Amino acid sequence: MYLNVFLYEEITPEPAAIATMVALSAIAATLATIVVGAWSDRIGKRRVFVALGYLAWGLCTAGFGLLAPAEGAVAAPYVMAAMIGVIVLDCIMSIFGSGANDAAFSAWVTDATTPRMRGRVDGVLAVMPLIAMLVVFGALDGLTRAGEWRLFFAIVGAVTSVTGIVAWFLVRDVPRRAEAASGPSTLARMVRGFRPSTVRANPALYLSLVLWLVVGTSSQVFLPYVIIYLQRWLQIESYAIVLGASLIAASLISILGGRVMDRVGKRRMLLPATGLFALGLVVMFFARDMVTVIVAASLALGGMMLAVASISATVRDETPEGEAGMVQGLRMVTAIMVPMIVGPFIGAWVISGAGQTYVDLGVVKPVPGPEMFIAAAVVLVFVPVMALVRARVERGAR
Repeated sequence: MYLNVFLYEEITPEPAAIATMVALSAIAATLATIVVGAWSDRIGKRRVFVALGYLAWGLCTAGFGLLAPAEGAVAAPYVMAAMIGVIVLDCIMSIFGSGANDAAFSAWVTDATTPRMRGRVDGVLAVMPLIAMLVVFGALDGLTRAGEWRLFFAIVGAVTSVTGIVAWFLVRDVPRRAEAASGPSTLARMVRGFRPSTVRANPALYLSLVLWLVVGTSSQVFLPYVIIYLQRWLQIESYAIVLGASLIAASLISILGGRVMDRVGKRRMLLPATGLFALGLVVMFFARDMVTVIVAASLALGGMMLAVASISATVRDETPEGEAGMVQGLRMVTAIMVPMIVGPFIGAWVISGAGQTYVDLGVVKPVPGPEMFIAAAVVLVFVPVMALVRARVERGAR
């Protein structure tokens, strides 16, 4: 999110630039997850990918500080070169980060959990990004406001690399069955998840992944632009407080909802969570003061995280034995790549169409408006439709 702000403020304010960066990094992340997921399935080990991947991820993150202009915004003739540099480094960072986190760590969680506990586990895991954002907003927002981007990226990168070092000592590979680790080759595992025969054999799994695609696309319509919206359109100077309060409330919703999920069922939790997500988005469209924004954002983020936890736990339950890494590659396609390509461009299209602007030092710049929240809510209409299709397919299979 702050990388989007960095590109917007220091390089170019064009929303299409942010959408392009998000889309290309999503493609790079997805390819890395497919390869590392299949590779870790093949050798039966996750820890080495997690530890080394996080270490490299942090170094790449710190590298963004080297691309920060020394004095103010980039001069016009060098905007394109600076933009390409940021996007390329973002793609490299995404390769290491997604290989470590989305492929290896997420597959390890599937290996290390059972269906009875996955609602709680995924409810907590869904909160972790919110806590991370809360820490960054609270501790480092002042650096971004002061233009201290090099120090900002250095701190975030250092913490990420240290996490990789710690993971080497804390993560323990789960013993695997010999046939799971000595089966098809890595290349065969990479393409297996995309074969029609695999889809026909696991219809509920793939429909759950499509549901993840819809929820992910909705979130990516507004998330890349939300800090810019709060700062430039609503002109809330203390937006870090707004985000902090919202993230705390959303975390509580996700954790408590995860415990309820294990009792009432993962599938039953999806539609109420999606409804809460949509309600928060609609209220965000009308919210103008700080208190209303906090309430709306809490509902939206809490519902979003709870919906993701419901789908994530369901996907873990439907993962074939010994193929958690393969499924993480599929998850990256449906939950990350497609949403991060389609969602930001929907948001950019809505932002450009609305024509909202602000004046900065005599220069008129485009700015995200509240219309993007309604667009995100419209996308969620497909969730109950796909949930109905999945229910019918599962009844037919039984």
